[in-house]
Amino acid sequence: MGSIDLNGMAQAAGPVQTWVLPALLGLGLASATGLRTFLPLLMLSLAAHFGLFGIELNDRMAWLADWPAIAALATAAVIEFTGDKIPVVDHGLNVLGAFTRPIAGAVAAGSVFAGVDPTTAAVAGVIVGAPAAFAFNAAQGGTRLASTATTGGIGNPVLSLIEDVLSFGMVVLAFLAPILVPVLMVVLAVLVFRLARRMRARMDARQPALSESATRSP
Repeated sequence: MGSIDLNGMAQAAGPVQTWVLPALLGLGLASATGLRTFLPLLMLSLAAHFGLFGIELNDRMAWLADWPAIAALATAAVIEFTGDKIPVVDHGLNVLGAFTRPIAGAVAAGSVFAGVDPTTAAVAGVIVGAPAAFAFNAAQGGTRLASTATTGGIGNPVLSLIEDVLSFGMVVLAFLAPILVPVLMVVLAVLVFRLARRMRARMDARQPALSESATRSP
């Protein structure tokens, strides 16, 4: 019988542990920041602080696991959670998120590349995290605008709660099974596309009625 090459297996597992799993974990965290800027960072900080899910941070990002950072992120997460349920404020947060969420996504993604030097981790964070966060923030903005047009903003708080759950769930999945993150992203993309198409159909259906009402009014 041939012997098992343990050294070869260890060498093969090296790139997976150093690059693949952190990239998938970072992708999940960054996608979640596209919906909520601070909640994913707060969950990452708590996981690193208490040693949960085997989360390790890059040396330069170790401050995220300190109590001052956790307290600041918790405060910001509560403010964001509350403000996103208020009409008009939610749109302002989404516009602001176009700038802040890609940064948060890059920070979250880069911080989990613990096995590389800080500069490489930062570059990897930008490559993996910023586009994912921006894409999810853009999708969120589109559904919010469609919801505002079809429900007058009444449906926005419900959408906000759904986004809270999605952001939280995506982080938990990234912690537990990062290999499933791409699958979840595809599922969410399909759901967002269908939701946006349904809301657009409602907008198109309402447009003739509004035009007719405007014509009849003196």
